[in-house]
Amino acid sequence: MGAPQLFSSLSCELRIIQAKNVESKSKGSFFVRYYLSTGSNKTIQLNTREISSKSDLSWNESFALDCFGSQDSMDNLKQQTVVFELRWRNKVPVLGNIGGSQLLGRAEIPWKQVFESQNMEIEKWITMDSTKGHVLPKLQVGMRIQVPAMVEMERRTHGKVNKWDECGCKDGHCYSSCGDYEIFALAAVLEAF
Repeated sequence: MGAPQLFSSLSCELRIIQAKNVESKSKGSFFVRYYLSTGSNKTIQLNTREISSKSDLSWNESFALDCFGSQDSMDNLKQQTVVFELRWRNKVPVLGNIGGSQLLGRAEIPWKQVFESQNMEIEKWITMDSTKGHVLPKLQVGMRIQVPAMVEMERRTHGKVNKWDECGCKDGHCYSSCGDYEIFALAAVLEAF
């Protein structure tokens, strides 16, 4: 039987609250696109709902997921950033959403900043680098990390199935070990649908 491995789990929450200092556009919609690293030099992209350019630019949307992996993969997460993009899409009344969107501003927040903050939670206005015009858009976001107790898991060997309380599983859900925090990406993709 191999030595026990130490695994950790995190609960991560991202909130896209609102935007300001955005140049007015007619007949279109705004949305925030954000990118999460999944490790192995891959990222996934998520979008908020599109809101009318005539609205108050308030999304108040939350995205939460549970991450599970080795201590090394959790340490790697601390080195990653979340990239936020404020985007605009022109809406032609007859044709709908034809064509792509335009990037209006971009900003990043490192996960390390969240880990090192009081209570591992931040809510702040971030000034975005503007790609259009002279006005620098601002986006209010919240990020929170919760760390449940570390769970020591034993490796499964040759067909032996551990009891629920021996492998770290709870409530009938069992998480297998993973070399990377790919589960982070899987949960994010599933949450998007």
